[in-house]
Amino acid sequence: MKTQAAILCAIDHPLEIWELEIPKLGPGQVLVEMAFSGICRTQLNEIKGYKGPDAYLPHTLGHEGSGIVREIGEGVSKVNIGDHVVLSWIKGQGIEAGGCKYSSKKGLVNSGPISTFLQIAIISENRVIPIPKELPLRDAALLGCAIPTGAGMIFNQLQVAKDSSCAIFGVGGIGLSAVLAAKFLEASQIIAVDVSDEKLAQAKQLGATHLINSKSENPIARIKEITNGKGAKGVLECVGRVETMEMAFQSASIDGLCVIAGNLPKGQKIQIDPFDLISGKKIIGSWGGATKIDQDIPRYVKMVLDKNVKVAPLITHEIPLDQINPAFQLLEEGKLGRAIINFNS
Repeated sequence: MKTQAAILCAIDHPLEIWELEIPKLGPGQVLVEMAFSGICRTQLNEIKGYKGPDAYLPHTLGHEGSGIVREIGEGVSKVNIGDHVVLSWIKGQGIEAGGCKYSSKKGLVNSGPISTFLQIAIISENRVIPIPKELPLRDAALLGCAIPTGAGMIFNQLQVAKDSSCAIFGVGGIGLSAVLAAKFLEASQIIAVDVSDEKLAQAKQLGATHLINSKSENPIARIKEITNGKGAKGVLECVGRVETMEMAFQSASIDGLCVIAGNLPKGQKIQIDPFDLISGKKIIGSWGGATKIDQDIPRYVKMVLDKNVKVAPLITHEIPLDQINPAFQLLEEGKLGRAIINFNS
């Protein structure tokens, strides 16, 4: 059996579309016919080499998607053939089966426990979550990373309370997911910060109460003005830049919490005033919004099916696999919310 896949062959080079031969499933592996895959800044960081040297080239990419189970390996009990599933990079219950190697006319291709830029993909059981078939697979694709990370930071880490304040730096896919969650929890001040008026307008449609374009306004001063001089009780940084991380921390109230989701290029550092820490302000990182996928994703599924949360508006671009490089260019330019690959297009 063969599959088309987007392959990273060299750092800072466009992905290449190769035809791969699918190997026999090993124990704990699941064969998934992909329906949709999200495109995340994490992959852009890999392509650009911001994470440091890459010892696994050439390799597949992608860590968020949805599809249908077509085959299961020995020992798999979490899903059955025909199940609709969400695929997530966040580890859950089930066998950690590791990666695999696909063969091609150009040689072997490495693949990790999850890769979603393939028409048909081998996934480790612990990265697969079964979902009801009534949930559209297009919506379900965002439950693998964008929603668990963005909403997870709001629910699990900031624990946003009704009528509280939160500020979100960067309203791409993860930031917009956080806006949705903050609205669901009835925060009274949901402050969206970005450099794109288009993204800010989308954040407003999804529930943001205040918009700040950091090209024309000072976010720290404006957030303090909105919050009567206190700063926001909870602040998220979803951009991955030194200056936004530092501004996000400064924008938090003295008893507030700043959560960093963005990833800096390897070796870059941020500076903070330690007196803020002594005074009670806190800063932490986020690993997938502290999500437990086997408990949290079913909760998000219910929220979508109950129409309490609409995830479809998060999707700004829908592309076929062969248009993946232009999509990454738009992502690098800051012109994407959340793009998805439609494998049926």
